[in-house]
Amino acid sequence: MNEFSMVCRVLGSLWYRHPQNTLLAPLYDLIREDKLAPVWPLEQAALLERIRQNSECDALAAEYNMLFVGEECRVSPFRSAWVGQRDDSEFRQFLTSYHIPAGDGAADHFGALLLAASWLEDNAGERDDEALDTLFADWLLPWCDSFLGKVEAHAETVFWRTMAQLTREAIYAMWEELQENGDELPAD
Repeated sequence: MNEFSMVCRVLGSLWYRHPQNTLLAPLYDLIREDKLAPVWPLEQAALLERIRQNSECDALAAEYNMLFVGEECRVSPFRSAWVGQRDDSEFRQFLTSYHIPAGDGAADHFGALLLAASWLEDNAGERDDEALDTLFADWLLPWCDSFLGKVEAHAETVFWRTMAQLTREAIYAMWEELQENGDELPAD
């Protein structure tokens, strides 16, 4: 796993999985023990420190539920809700075309898109070089600013507001890395 994949996997996991999910316990331990920041490849030390200082699990879980869970959530974490699609079938086709495992749940969850980027980075062959560009340009960038802005506006804890800022910066840094050949950012 390279740095690009690690960033996508860490952020994707934090957005996709409920904070009380036992699979996340080691990651939250790394955050709380200040062991993530030293290995984080992006210059985001101040944001990581804010996240570390505000990573109390019960508060995170309660706010995660309020923000992202159920019909009455304040911020839908699903791409289909932001781009006017009824479901995630088109994105599932994209995943299938690159042999990315989609699972049984909604495939177009914000965190799942970042996890798919990690999977692509780790597993895609040379013939699939454009897959990450497509994932970012077509499936992530067109709605991530709106989604993350709404998270910032509705979050009551420092953790989720800071996660939105950290994630936005990371996504655009990764996009810039993907576009080293000079292509421009897609319009939002």
